Amino acid sequence: MEKTGDIQGSQTKNEEAIPKSSPFDFVIKQFQGKKSSSGKRKEQPSAIKKFFSGFDFGKSEGKDGGETEETEKNNSSAEDQSEKQDLSLDDGPSHPISEAESPSGEQRFNQFMQKLGKKPDSKNLDLNNCALSAADVTELASLLPFLPELEEISLSWNGCVGGTLKTLTVQLHHVNLLRVLRLNNCRLTAEDVTSLGEAFEIVPQLEELDLSWNSNIGGKLSLLTKKLPKGCKIKLLRMTDCNLTAKDGESLAEMLTVIPNLEVLDLSINKHIGCSMKVIAQDLKNVPGLRELNLHMCGLKHDSLQGLDAALQHLAELRKLDISCNKEIGGSFKDAAAHLANLKNLEVLDLHQCCVTEEDVTVLSQVIPLLSSLQELNLSSNKNVGVSSAPLLGRLRFLPNLKSVAISNCGLGEEPFSSLAEAALHLPELEILDLSWNKCVGGNLKLLLGALKLAREIQVLRLSSCNLVAEDLALLTLLTQDGHLARLRELDLSYNNSISDEGWMVFCRGLAAFKELSELDVSLRPSSCRDCGTWFSELLAALTKLPALAELGMQRWVLSESQRQQLESFNQDNKRNIRFDC
Repeated sequence: MEKTGDIQGSQTKNEEAIPKSSPFDFVIKQFQGKKSSSGKRKEQPSAIKKFFSGFDFGKSEGKDGGETEETEKNNSSAEDQSEKQDLSLDDGPSHPISEAESPSGEQRFNQFMQKLGKKPDSKNLDLNNCALSAADVTELASLLPFLPELEEISLSWNGCVGGTLKTLTVQLHHVNLLRVLRLNNCRLTAEDVTSLGEAFEIVPQLEELDLSWNSNIGGKLSLLTKKLPKGCKIKLLRMTDCNLTAKDGESLAEMLTVIPNLEVLDLSINKHIGCSMKVIAQDLKNVPGLRELNLHMCGLKHDSLQGLDAALQHLAELRKLDISCNKEIGGSFKDAAAHLANLKNLEVLDLHQCCVTEEDVTVLSQVIPLLSSLQELNLSSNKNVGVSSAPLLGRLRFLPNLKSVAISNCGLGEEPFSSLAEAALHLPELEILDLSWNKCVGGNLKLLLGALKLAREIQVLRLSSCNLVAEDLALLTLLTQDGHLARLRELDLSYNNSISDEGWMVFCRGLAAFKELSELDVSLRPSSCRDCGTWFSELLAALTKLPALAELGMQRWVLSESQRQQLESFNQDNKRNIRFDC
């Protein structure tokens, strides 16, 4: 506050500047009568000062006059600003910071996204693997009120989200159109799981929830499910590798009773949940629209498979069933495949590494051919598939819609391989064929000649570790020269150390015919190495004629100094960007 003496001094100066008998006294008093916001009487408004600027009321000359003019200009500017504040106060309260200085919610959101190197999108918030800090999560939460149209939030692979999720969930009522929430590998804590469960009621449109790779969820799933509202709209639920326990299995079973719209359930890599699979299976009848069930590596046992089979009778819409890598279900298919054959809409069946017995193969030989919609079948790493006398592979001919067949590491003998080759003649839609790690293929690839000629859609051919010989490579080259395998994109010939340099030479000379090839692997076995022969120059020449090739595997081939220099300069010399894995 100014001192009394200063105020009196100021008034004396004003009295000297304006004559007492001035005819404008009335006007001046009217303006001076207006008080400032602080309660003090204001000096003359700048408009009046400007009005009197043409009159000489004792203004001194020279330096003094210049100082007076400068003082009046400064006073005028200050008074203008003061008057603006007074006018705004008269009109009502306002923010003390101007709009130019205070960014809008949209501007703040754009700045936040730009800071993280992401493109702003008011409907899809993709912040996967952005190294978010706890402060970032807090800032993001403060921005949600400005994103009413937001439909997707993806915060996966941000470890610092763990322990801070509540700051976000309490703001989710601002984004009640939210349909997708992805929180993979966020190190979620028990508190996070609880806060997420409490948020279900304020995001009624939520359809997709992905909590995969959060190991702390294990044993705490009830915190998430106990507040789930009945009739929840969730269609997709993924909890891969969440360390779920048998108790969690019971909570999940209860959850199934309130999410009738569920279409995708992924519980893969939860090794302890198999103990409660029978309980879960009993409540699968509550989700009749289920289209995908993933139980890969879930510790399923004999009784688990029996319970699952009973549930299949209620899952007529099922499109994908994955029970792979459950070794203890081997020998159970006889008592647990009664309803599998009735899945007329099933498109994907994955049974790899299930330790199926010869008896299981016999059962599957009767069941699999009845799956008329089947498009993908994986029987890999089941040794008895290759040695059983059951006609499983031969009966694949009854599945004309098959696009992918994986029978790697099945110990195929020549007779089962021959049966497969004959069945393949009836698979015109085949796109992927994986025969890797079956030694009998070497020297017998000619058995597939007819099938490969007819398979016009084939795009992936995997023949890794098949004991291939030069004759087999010559056959592949001949097929391409005749216009077959024209759409092949991926060719895996790795770990076939038995191919001679002459065989590689023939192959490389015909390699240019694989016009759409994008991946090629000719690596040697891990325990070996070999000098790269004269065919290397033919390989480089062929690469210049393969515009789609992006990756070439040549591990453990020993290159000479000259060959290595040619390889290192190839991309620059030919304006390519091939990844050489040597």
